[in-house]
Amino acid sequence: MQPSPESDAAAGVRLKAVSWEQPFDWLARGWRDMLRRPKPALAHGALVAGFGLVLLALAHDQFWLLAGAFSGFLLIGPIAATGLYAVSRALERGEEPTLATALAAWRPKDYRLVLFGLLLCAAGTGWVLTSASLIWSFAPNAVLDPADFLRVVVLADEGWLFEGWLALGGVLVAPVYASSVVSIPLLMERRIGVLPAVLVSWRAVLGNVGPMTLWGGLLMAVTFVGMVTAMLGLIVAVPWLSYASWHAYRDLVDASALPESG
Repeated sequence: MQPSPESDAAAGVRLKAVSWEQPFDWLARGWRDMLRRPKPALAHGALVAGFGLVLLALAHDQFWLLAGAFSGFLLIGPIAATGLYAVSRALERGEEPTLATALAAWRPKDYRLVLFGLLLCAAGTGWVLTSASLIWSFAPNAVLDPADFLRVVVLADEGWLFEGWLALGGVLVAPVYASSVVSIPLLMERRIGVLPAVLVSWRAVLGNVGPMTLWGGLLMAVTFVGMVTAMLGLIVAVPWLSYASWHAYRDLVDASALPESG
């Protein structure tokens, strides 16, 4: 049987093993990138934080809905980092990237990043609806604010609601994380289809299960801290993790055999 074009493209990418210490090194290098080019970083972070504040203002008394919306941010976070991947790439090339460098990465030159972004948005929307339905249907009392969520869902004496909420979230987040953790910077940098890029991402995760599980945990922890600081922490957390994710991609993937994206 002839190999498919997708498997050919994915096989043309060489994957590398990483150690348990490297996720912390990615954070350190991401922080250095942010200090070197703070303007595009803080602009991206402020945009995301502003979106979170608007969402909070519009649905501040409907936390049964916001719980899914905020946790769903983890699903679409990788696509929000696209512009900052371009900044990190320019820095490693010795260039002087600006905000224009980041904005240029958002101009759709082909369908691939647009398609992948739509898929991530669909996954995020699916989780928001699932989370809201679960909490609305099974919470014994109304969940209108974070205190209600903590009391009625997280610290409930009886029932399985919080455990079920976490389990369902994990079932959705884990495959999306495995599909996107390196695929978006790969799509931005190299000419490769969406499916081959997703296959590469899965191979990278399955080949480094321990370090990549740690990396996923660090992403969630930093994002959570950014959210509980009235969203203001996202101004720093979003660009920091975006720059760090570029270095994760670099340490995990060698795609030099593929042509550069136009």
